[in-house]
Amino acid sequence: MRVGVLALQGDVREHLDVIESLGHQGIAVKYREELDNIDALIIPGGESTTIGKLADRFDLLEPMKKRIAEGLPTLGTCAGMILLAKATTGTRQNLLAELDITVERNAFGRQIDSFEADLDIKGLDEPFHAVFIRAPLVQSASDDVEVLAVVDGRPVLVRQDHIIAASFHPELTKDDRIHRMLMSSVVER
Repeated sequence: MRVGVLALQGDVREHLDVIESLGHQGIAVKYREELDNIDALIIPGGESTTIGKLADRFDLLEPMKKRIAEGLPTLGTCAGMILLAKATTGTRQNLLAELDITVERNAFGRQIDSFEADLDIKGLDEPFHAVFIRAPLVQSASDDVEVLAVVDGRPVLVRQDHIIAASFHPELTKDDRIHRMLMSSVVER
């Protein structure tokens, strides 16, 4: 399986390491042509405004949007969740708008307010130890969006068809089950 990681800014290397540890080929995606040769896409954590501006500058926004709309299995983590969302609260920014959620950026506070938590995730037998860094939260979601995990009753892991989005950073743990969810959706398709 060839799994692309949007490689403009953020936790690119960490995601590539997880992909390769699962026996798949990780592709650092920097150019639109690279989107044509992948079986799945990861949009990493980082700074969502910066990633959105760079994706626009490198002419990746529309090609990514098109591939995702056509069914490309996609995982967005932290900033990736924001970029996948149909809307955000606060300032406007470039969005792919393929996931029917509204996201609040930095919902838990600043960098100093970062935390870790054990999450009960629908479909997983054991809790997942999640790392939240300036994390977003899902403010609202359509009925088509399945909530897989919550913190304080608010969604932090969601799925809509072939798109999975997490408020947290699964690539910063030794637990590869979120990445395995993405690989499973490739197999299902």
